[in-house]
Amino acid sequence: MRPLIGIVGRVEYPGNTDKIVENDDIRREIIKAGGTPFVILPPQVVDYGKVKNSEIPDFTEEEKNMLIQQLILCNGIVMPGGFKMLNSDFFILDYAIKNDIPILGICLGMQVMANYGRKIWNEKNDINGIKHFVESGELVHWVNVKHNSKLYSIVNANKFMVNSFHHMHVLESKFYSSVCYSEDGIIEGIEYPNNTFNIGVQWHPERMNDSISRKLFKGLVESAINYSKQEKVFVHK
Repeated sequence: MRPLIGIVGRVEYPGNTDKIVENDDIRREIIKAGGTPFVILPPQVVDYGKVKNSEIPDFTEEEKNMLIQQLILCNGIVMPGGFKMLNSDFFILDYAIKNDIPILGICLGMQVMANYGRKIWNEKNDINGIKHFVESGELVHWVNVKHNSKLYSIVNANKFMVNSFHHMHVLESKFYSSVCYSEDGIIEGIEYPNNTFNIGVQWHPERMNDSISRKLFKGLVESAINYSKQEKVFVHK
């Protein structure tokens, strides 16, 4: 049986609608990699696209349980790109870390990971000859991966080209190890050392259609298959 992979729903860009959407490129990649995708939705009766994050209330116990009901189903999770972090992102990440659920963060998803355990602390991209926001989806710059990383063991490559759609970049994390950098020194990949598969990448593998990206999604699904076979005692937040 295929493992269930939860895709975190995102506020539709530019955020002036009342829609939470699913990244369909990711949905297709999960299916091709051998998983069954479904959407993880935030639990509050809030128009997330129109309300400022500072105005969103903390979760009630009932709302936490609504999220946990969804997360218990997950054999793996993808936190996609987007433009707005929600409190549900950090709840989902914390739950995945504590229960060792395989999770892949993409672009904004990686930035959520890098900001785990602290207030949002990103910086605007410097202009050092590399453009880090190129909407066409073309491959625009090289990244270098550390040999002793989980990311390297999955993609089996230490240097390759990626696309790039981010205005902000992350700083070094207290909890995640930085394992991949662009040539101008921006962090492009991170991983949580104590989990089986907990990796964030700054680029968008779902839009690259190459062997590196296929290995990344395949690695997530294979970890999810192994996770699905384990006896579990869930640790709640």
